[in-house]
Amino acid sequence: GDWYSDNEMPPEALSQGCKDIAYQLMHNIRDIDVIMGGGRKYMYPKNKTDVEYESDEKARGTRLDGLDLVDTWKSFKPRHKHSHFIWNRTELLTLDPHNVDYLLGLFEPGDMQYELNRNNVTDPSLSEMVVVAIQILRKNPKGFFLLVEGGRIDHGHHEGKAKQALHEAVEMDRAIGQAGSLTSSEDTLTVVTADHSHVFTFGGYTPRGNSIFGLAPMLSDTDKKPFTAILYGNGPGYKVVGGERENVSMVDYAHNNYQAQSAVPLRHETHGGEDVAVFSKGPMAHLLHGVHEQNYVPHVMAYAACIGANLGHCAPASSAGSLAAGPLLLALALYPLSVLF
Repeated sequence: GDWYSDNEMPPEALSQGCKDIAYQLMHNIRDIDVIMGGGRKYMYPKNKTDVEYESDEKARGTRLDGLDLVDTWKSFKPRHKHSHFIWNRTELLTLDPHNVDYLLGLFEPGDMQYELNRNNVTDPSLSEMVVVAIQILRKNPKGFFLLVEGGRIDHGHHEGKAKQALHEAVEMDRAIGQAGSLTSSEDTLTVVTADHSHVFTFGGYTPRGNSIFGLAPMLSDTDKKPFTAILYGNGPGYKVVGGERENVSMVDYAHNNYQAQSAVPLRHETHGGEDVAVFSKGPMAHLLHGVHEQNYVPHVMAYAACIGANLGHCAPASSAGSLAAGPLLLALALYPLSVLF
């Protein structure tokens, strides 16, 4: 279930001591340096007015336990450190990274907006968040680990909105590019992968230059109607008009929220089952190639970062007792993931 706060949890889970995601984020690992994203309402007591959408009831706090987890986050931070809670793009871009030790940025009550719909005054892009995160984290002489999720790629596909999903993927690509320009492949392992695919496909023998959101250059030889190059195996785009497949030339198939035709009607399109790609560069990147079990990926990252049991390849620890400095100083992972709980 989507147990973002205790408000979304069933009574039996609460009675058995299960904790919601927001609570876990604030309590389980208390020294995470940078946390950014959406989900602001899950941090506040039920019905607390949102700082940005004051008249929107759906933006109000949701917590039944009455906790203010932003206050909790602040209380866990040492007094001599610089901790910043921010909720809009202006605050993010005016931060001096040299003066930030801990950053909590919660930019929307729920999910971040789609990139195509984003208010670029109030909400930062994924790439803007990545830049600030790295500027803060790279001050650590022992290096850092950063996890970045292009979380709404998944949502766009589930809604059958290919244009939204692909613009999210382009923004993820921009974030990866920014991370590459701010780090060096000599001391930074970058890993880009996904947790699953979707039943999303692209075909129809389109020629070079054909819009990816356009029509295939042929009619179906069966129902004599045009079809878009993008299609889904299942999902909300299934539509029958007069007992036949809808004629897509009669609709705005280039609209941001157009739902591409699907073979099976479902309210939400499903994940796919094929292998996903994993790309890497930097120290130990040669260990990621071909086909691997998913659990192998974090093992490679730990090995490259000289974390865990296998330290034979790492430089010895100094006499001062510092951590062994392996070939990797900065471990940066960029995952276009979106986990459905």
